[in-house]
Amino acid sequence: MRLEAFAGEWAVERAIEDVRAGRQGRFAGRAAFRPAAGGGLDYREEGTLAFGDGPAMAASRDYQWRDGGGGVIEVRFSDGRFFHRFLPEEPEPADVHLCDPDTYRVRYDFARWPLWRAEWRVTGPGKDYSMVSRYRRVER
Repeated sequence: MRLEAFAGEWAVERAIEDVRAGRQGRFAGRAAFRPAAGGGLDYREEGTLAFGDGPAMAASRDYQWRDGGGGVIEVRFSDGRFFHRFLPEEPEPADVHLCDPDTYRVRYDFARWPLWRAEWRVTGPGKDYSMVSRYRRVER
């Protein structure tokens, strides 16, 4: 699967388990992968985030998805700093991002493409949570 396969609009549902705080969260919204001026795709997600019975709030995030060569996809923060990389063709695409003192582990699942998911496990002195994001292509 090539980077261009992600282009377009996606519905996103995310389940969050904050172990340290003992609370559950949910995000629901849309993600768009748009062609970037310098090549690759710019990722933008917008939606609502709520924890427990608390009020929902607007939430968004931005990333840059770039061709890392050899089929590798590189994900960068919105300011261009490297975040992680993965090879979609691997049986279990995964990577680790060290952000001292925290560790971010991601695993992707493309087995049911165009339904796919990203699972994050984040640990560190002040963090202990998991997030599972499910993506479904939105037809226009």
